[in-house]
Amino acid sequence: MGQKTNPIGARLGIIRGWDSNWFASPKDYAKKLIEDDRIRTYLNARINKGGIAKIVIERTLNKLIVTIHTSKPGIIIGKGGGEVDRIKEELKKLTGKDDVQINILEIRRPELDANIVADTIARQIENRINYKRAIKMSIASALRMGAEGIKVRVGGRLGGAEIARSEEIKQGRTPLHTFRMDIDYANVFAQTVYGKIGVKVWICKGEVLAKRDLNPNIFAGGGKSESDMQGDRRGGFGDRRGGGGERAGDRRGGGERRGGERRGGGGRRYVFEYIFI
Repeated sequence: MGQKTNPIGARLGIIRGWDSNWFASPKDYAKKLIEDDRIRTYLNARINKGGIAKIVIERTLNKLIVTIHTSKPGIIIGKGGGEVDRIKEELKKLTGKDDVQINILEIRRPELDANIVADTIARQIENRINYKRAIKMSIASALRMGAEGIKVRVGGRLGGAEIARSEEIKQGRTPLHTFRMDIDYANVFAQTVYGKIGVKVWICKGEVLAKRDLNPNIFAGGGKSESDMQGDRRGGFGDRRGGGGERAGDRRGGGERRGGERRGGGGRRYVFEYIFI
């Protein structure tokens, strides 16, 4: 079952939260679900190179809150916040709602986000970079940032071959049957001149042993920081890569800076309801 089910859907309510947070009556449910899909489709097409990892949609009585998790907040914000204002107005027209709020959460370690890794590989394939080279670079980056394992599968007319095939490269461990294992998953397409190539990425970030807050925005900005949550995982990044760790400091230099400033903050939060940061 673990091989055939989406790893994110299988872990909902256990160690992962839902990307759409709202309640609806049976007669309104389908309408809101379709609207969520339209918002995500539009934003992914509108911010094509914005490094979007996921879009979380929350609804109150008359308010729509869209939280964009991205590795490149500057592209979405634009000069003086002008770009995010335009996106906000476009979402108002798309949904027909007057009260739309856009939050932007910065992902501090994009090498450990499956959506961003898969999108990076797909864009490289589209630019005619050798697919094996692109995959191996992404795998090395993820393991260097502390992933326990990563698996990448590509399928289609690889390298322009006449006969389509699929290839898989993996390193470390990705136990899909273990529900307490934090596994991120993404499926992205690369549109090449010789057809579509599918890219699937599984990234294992460690084992979650403590009770986790299922709020999907918890890692990037709100509540606990990402580095705090790593402590809930077995063998988190404390001794191996944490701030001031002897191994990390001697081997790479700047151990304190990596652990304290770059990784410990959990991500910046940009709220565009009243002020620009």
